[in-house]
Amino acid sequence: MDSTVKRVAVVATGVIGASWAAYFLARGLDVEATDPAEGAEQRLREAVARHWPALEQQGLAPGASMARLRFHARLEDAVAQADFVQENGPERVDFKADLMRRIDAAAPPHAIVASSSSGLSVSAMQAQCARPERVVLGHPFNPPHMIPLVEVGGGGKTSPEAVAAAMAFYTAIGKRPIHVRREILGHIANRLQAALWREAFHLVNEGVASVADIDTAIAQGPGLRWALMGPFMNLHLSGGDGGMAHLLAHLGGPIEGWWDDLGAPHMTPELQRRVVEGVDQALGGRTQAELAQARDALLIGLLRAKSASPGLDTPT
Repeated sequence: MDSTVKRVAVVATGVIGASWAAYFLARGLDVEATDPAEGAEQRLREAVARHWPALEQQGLAPGASMARLRFHARLEDAVAQADFVQENGPERVDFKADLMRRIDAAAPPHAIVASSSSGLSVSAMQAQCARPERVVLGHPFNPPHMIPLVEVGGGGKTSPEAVAAAMAFYTAIGKRPIHVRREILGHIANRLQAALWREAFHLVNEGVASVADIDTAIAQGPGLRWALMGPFMNLHLSGGDGGMAHLLAHLGGPIEGWWDDLGAPHMTPELQRRVVEGVDQALGGRTQAELAQARDALLIGLLRAKSASPGLDTPT
């Protein structure tokens, strides 16, 4: 554990914020939470209790306790003693900029202020801050209490020291941070997802495959390999003894041809209707909660297996 961070403030406690709060508590930290929505505290405590069994299965840090969660009506009270702030407000740049201004004005000078923003510019979010150098991106992957990835980056006024401190903190609590070296819409992982989503929607729109078949194509095909290694290492193995160089020499041209033929669908009402109906059919009566429970149970086993097989992991 990074000894400099003992207390984390979680600002906004919706789906992402509540998941972060549960994870921070599981790592033995004190959590000060705030959210202006009516009934937010009760929903947060219920979410933390719901996530706790999965966190117990992953292994709790010494001192981990749900009792170390405190809720504040005022944002300023929540961040006043924080060593690290995790912001999770609505994905609107005007809202985020004002929220960051308020956090920056109330948080101790040493505290790092991280945003869970899925795609906004840190430069825009830090624009109204008196100490913009400490504002960083800290974008998790949903659900944060289970998925290790965190994307960390800075804006035009962020100091390298703040980025390094955020990377060190996330690493210390068991996350796998990656450095977004240049601001770009959607960061890294969401852009990679968006590329796949675009073609998936295109294939449905063109009548090539059903929603269920596309999900099967990924979940029972490349998705199994992607859960173990990323796209470049998988391509390297596909090249046999010659590795990546051999693969690109023989398939580089065809791959480029596939790129040229990829679709660029528009999110028309008709396409949305077809996808929603396809998802409903694929669910086969299963509820959202049942699907998430089954996913999380399998995910815990996968994370344990990956931890026990570090030979496939990218060195850090």
